[in-house]
Amino acid sequence: MSVSLEQTYPDWVPNQITFPSEGNVADVLLQDCRRYADRTAFACAEDTLSYRELEQLSERLAVYLLSECRLNKGDRVAVMMPNLIAYPISVLGILRAGLVVVNVNPLYTARELKHQLVDSGAKAIIIAQPFLAALDEALPDTVVENVLLTPMAETVKPSGLYGGEARIALNDALSVEGDLDEVAVVPNDVAFLQYTGGTTGPSKGATLSHGNIMANQQQLLGWIEPCMAALPDQDQHVVITALPLYHIFALTVNALAMMHHGACNVLVPNPRDLPALVDTFKRYPVSMFSAVNTLFNGLLHTPGFDQVDFSRLCLAAGGGASVQAAVAQRWQAVTGKSIVEGYGLSETSPLVTLNAPDAGNHSGTVGFAMPSTDIVLLDEQDNPVADGEPGELCVRGPQVMVGYWNRPDANAEVFTDDGYFRTGDIAVRYANGSYQIVDRKKDMILVSGFNVYPAEIEAVCASHEAVVESACVGVPDERTGEAVKVFVVRSSDALKAEQLIAYCRDNLTPYKVPRQVEFLAELPKSPVGKILRRELRGLIQRSHLGRTFHNASRRLARGVFFCLKRAQQKSDVSYIATARFRTRPVTAVRQSSGAVFFIMNTGRWLSLNKKIIPQALAETRNRKPEVFKNVVLANWLSS
Repeated sequence: MSVSLEQTYPDWVPNQITFPSEGNVADVLLQDCRRYADRTAFACAEDTLSYRELEQLSERLAVYLLSECRLNKGDRVAVMMPNLIAYPISVLGILRAGLVVVNVNPLYTARELKHQLVDSGAKAIIIAQPFLAALDEALPDTVVENVLLTPMAETVKPSGLYGGEARIALNDALSVEGDLDEVAVVPNDVAFLQYTGGTTGPSKGATLSHGNIMANQQQLLGWIEPCMAALPDQDQHVVITALPLYHIFALTVNALAMMHHGACNVLVPNPRDLPALVDTFKRYPVSMFSAVNTLFNGLLHTPGFDQVDFSRLCLAAGGGASVQAAVAQRWQAVTGKSIVEGYGLSETSPLVTLNAPDAGNHSGTVGFAMPSTDIVLLDEQDNPVADGEPGELCVRGPQVMVGYWNRPDANAEVFTDDGYFRTGDIAVRYANGSYQIVDRKKDMILVSGFNVYPAEIEAVCASHEAVVESACVGVPDERTGEAVKVFVVRSSDALKAEQLIAYCRDNLTPYKVPRQVEFLAELPKSPVGKILRRELRGLIQRSHLGRTFHNASRRLARGVFFCLKRAQQKSDVSYIATARFRTRPVTAVRQSSGAVFFIMNTGRWLSLNKKIIPQALAETRNRKPEVFKNVVLANWLSS
């Protein structure tokens, strides 16, 4: 099922790469540190870290983890913080010790954090102090024995801050001097457990080896060479890193790859503060920036962004979600540079495809397969589809993960018999070898038997001048099975639902046209900025439940009133009266003490009825208080 794409590569890109036979990620980064020792490697607010300091401090951390924490090669260490100077020190220190980095979203709740710590078996965690409450709640159920704390707004340099049992300031750990005994780490050893977003259940750890990461770095660096060569060697590239480093995109594309060129990574702890992010653009002569569609779009709608000096901008990389044409066009008009879009996943280190950086205008595709990468598009029966036909994108290459951590059942599902990883994304391949991501397989909407891909509807909506952003989901429809609903953030209240539907009707075939439009102040997003369609589907379900709840409680209240009325007239313990709700009997029983109980055979409506019956009682009490005057207790039971 392999696909040869040799004819599609730019002249400077090799058709194949060689999977590393020796070395590891830490070795590669140490070479960068020594080559650019006097340059600034990372900056955050007023703090800076040179490449020399990164080498020195990461060595001290590695010594501490091995000697004081008594960790052994292959043990897992979690890192839980936003973009801070401490992040690259932590990652490189962990890798130099032969340990495995477990990146953790700092916004995780205690439940989410516990799952990741338990699943990975992490024995230590390096965490920013403001997120300690979640850790304290999760910690008793984990095997974490060592907690290293770092502040949010101080340079990480040797100085004591805290002490305590199994807890120490990261600064104190960095004060421990000693010789680092070299740990033998080879390409097949695990470097990262990169946990997925958990959109189809509990998050799973993608097991990425040192070889996976190094191979993907080779693949990427070859492609972007013209961008890196755009500045003279003596000029330092400046990368604004607003995407979180715990995400595979920023970790590898911004931090690891740009270190190879001696770049300065400007770390942004809070990219949601768009005015502050614009100020960062104005402060630094940015030459490289990566973002997802919503971040590009948000910046374009932030006052002052069009006043930034983009004369040194060499590369604007887009990924994480499809970049919409309207956003790409506005970006190019403001910055003078097109967005170079690629495609990847946590499971693929991450890059699978990429457009050529000199392609000119935004193509709407995610480019071509990376060197040494085979892609096949499969239908529902696992048969390859023809060019121009949609199919699930399946990939095989040196950057594809070893598998999910301790999940043999999941691995059996996501890998084909011949080793292709099923991405769950629907794509189309064109005759020139480029790919376009149509949508997530699970997000596809089925309207009268026709496949509707939300990304297409969202792209049309985005082209309307009054639409800031939108998200499309399917809703149940008695006639067509499903219908299209779009949630919209608008720039003006003058835009009405019927106007947007009419606009879509002019640009889409009839079965794709939204039947419903709902305006929101903002759309739910992940910490990286991806729009969360699952949250919107949940909003629809809760809204439907609310309407059902209201109507059912009104109907049931009438039955409750009837039961109570009859119960007032009897003094013996007996079944007094029955009302029906959704064909299920509701029975009132009055005991001699005067207490009235309700018995309901709830069946599958149990959770709904637990809400409905108390409200029905309250509604009856409010409307007919005389019925309750002799009732000592009103309650309900389920049989």
